[in-house]
Amino acid sequence: MKEILIAISILSLKLGEPNPNLSETQIKNQWLGFKPEKTENILKAEKRLNIKLPEDYTSFIQITNGFSASNSIEPSFMKIEEIDYLKNIDKETIEAYKIPELENSILIAGKDEEQYFLLIPPKNENEKWKYWKFANWYPGEHEFQNLNFYFSDVLKFMEKEYKEKK
Repeated sequence: MKEILIAISILSLKLGEPNPNLSETQIKNQWLGFKPEKTENILKAEKRLNIKLPEDYTSFIQITNGFSASNSIEPSFMKIEEIDYLKNIDKETIEAYKIPELENSILIAGKDEEQYFLLIPPKNENEKWKYWKFANWYPGEHEFQNLNFYFSDVLKFMEKEYKEKK
């Protein structure tokens, strides 16, 4: 996953789409991420949420504790200490859409933005975590197999944009 995140970072800066939230260090290092997080802080977040987070997400956090939006249609991934259940952050979205999965979803990206990225815990041991990109301008939820598939999709989109821009 780290190689994909590096490629996204480099392409984002090459495309030149302004992201006012990028620090000078991020621009200089061509890295939209942040410092990796320690396992103990991931465990604190799991205890606070009373859930065991999926392995690929905890691996992501151990690569980068958050990740700035690569363009205007992707969300910014939050730091582990900022993630929470959507019902604690945006009850209005849950009430407006009446999609049952939103009730237990965990917002990991897009707080105060136009699009969200949500982790939806399995209801039983036979199910897998769901990974949804969700935005009111993007009809319905868009499910991904896992975080790697999501970031791979973002990279493919950006590569296409870059080829068209040349």
